[in-house]
Amino acid sequence: MFDRVRRLPWQDIALDHYERTRAHHRHEIRRLKTAAFAHIDYPDAKQALQVVRWRHDFTSGKLTIERVYLITSLPPGAASGAQLAAWIRGHWKIENLLHHVRDRTFREDDSKIHVGRLPRVMAGLRNLAISVHRQDGHTNIAAALREAARDWDRPLTALGLTG
Repeated sequence: MFDRVRRLPWQDIALDHYERTRAHHRHEIRRLKTAAFAHIDYPDAKQALQVVRWRHDFTSGKLTIERVYLITSLPPGAASGAQLAAWIRGHWKIENLLHHVRDRTFREDDSKIHVGRLPRVMAGLRNLAISVHRQDGHTNIAAALREAARDWDRPLTALGLTG
């Protein structure tokens, strides 16, 4: 299915959204194209999207070009290119926020757990810990973990498990 989406005639498809930003010591350009289709074997699929991102890092001088393909059940015209781009960026913001905390605070990439279902179980427990602390109003998860280590009853109270 990926090959079918990738091989759509993207060069002939008009641009739906274009965005340029400068932030975090880099210049970024994002382009979004959408293509309606009915021939991909995926339930309820209505559109394919191509996002091309150019990132130029000012400090290293490195240029990165990334091409991403997505499938959506939204029918053509249900959302503008700007709305689709905002939803995609919002999704990655959430993903990056979660994975950054799991990697930096819990050092998940350095984990020695690699067998069976344990990596997935541990990821779920880390997600639970992050969610409980965020629900309790913490924005700095590392500080919240240190605070919870000093008062083991606090996370249980946040979950409503103590009286």
